Amino acid sequence: MNTKSLVSISDIGRDEILKLLETARQFEENPNRRLLEGKVVATLFFEPSTRTRLSFETAVNRLGGRVIGFSDANTTSSSKGETLKDTIKMVSNYVDLIIMRHYLEGAARYASEVTDVPIINAGDGANQHPSQTMLDLYSIYKTQGTLENLTITLVGDLKYGRTVHSLLMAMRYFNPEFRFVACEELGMPKEYKIFCEENGIKYTEHTDFSEEVINSSDIIYMTRVQRERFADIMEYERVKDLYNLNNSMLGGAKENMKILHPLPRVNEIAQDVDDNPHAYYFEQARNGLYARQALICRALGIEV
Repeated sequence: MNTKSLVSISDIGRDEILKLLETARQFEENPNRRLLEGKVVATLFFEPSTRTRLSFETAVNRLGGRVIGFSDANTTSSSKGETLKDTIKMVSNYVDLIIMRHYLEGAARYASEVTDVPIINAGDGANQHPSQTMLDLYSIYKTQGTLENLTITLVGDLKYGRTVHSLLMAMRYFNPEFRFVACEELGMPKEYKIFCEENGIKYTEHTDFSEEVINSSDIIYMTRVQRERFADIMEYERVKDLYNLNNSMLGGAKENMKILHPLPRVNEIAQDVDDNPHAYYFEQARNGLYARQALICRALGIEV
């Protein structure tokens, strides 16, 4: 495994996280640099994506590199039965870096073990999404001025939501207090609650998205209930609209509170929230460009 691969947010520590945030800030000031001249990056998306794929590809282009890859696995030899190992080893012959999204948990870790080319995990099933976590951390830092001692409320699909799993793990260095707002079927998995307990992370669990919870939060992180994760469509229909946020619910929110969402949204944030000063999810998506530029340079050993 290449030591510059990023498969899980746990692959990097506090100091490296802070360094990456500073690098992202520098890229926000000037995103157009020819740091990847002569480099070729593969984006292998075995699962659909819009923001993640386009922001990674924009990051490479703005840094002067070239992109190859696919956004539909049905157009590749995997549809003929080619194994993931063979696909990764074949693509490794052509590129300096592989950015990969896959529907199977653990796929990115496996890919990193069969090639010396660095791998960036762009999401593996319901497991991890470390590049999203870096843009989330950058968004939190920009809006709060700190990552320390914040109250963060995670709402909706906490069972399958890989973005909230990664964020929880990354925040262990910064003394957060988490609120987990979800129904029983979509609650935070036991292993992540054990992780909190082992790392001294305070958390409370709620089934009610109450005024008290909203008004005491520094960050509200909304999530989409992901239909593609459900084998039983009736179960999805039962839980999909349990947690919705609208403008009328924000009257007592703290002045500094910001609403984040990894997007795409469906019904969980009403359109009338978009113009509220607490809404930050579109700016959050823009921050993904700068955070991913920082991660690409880290993976390729390029100092900024």
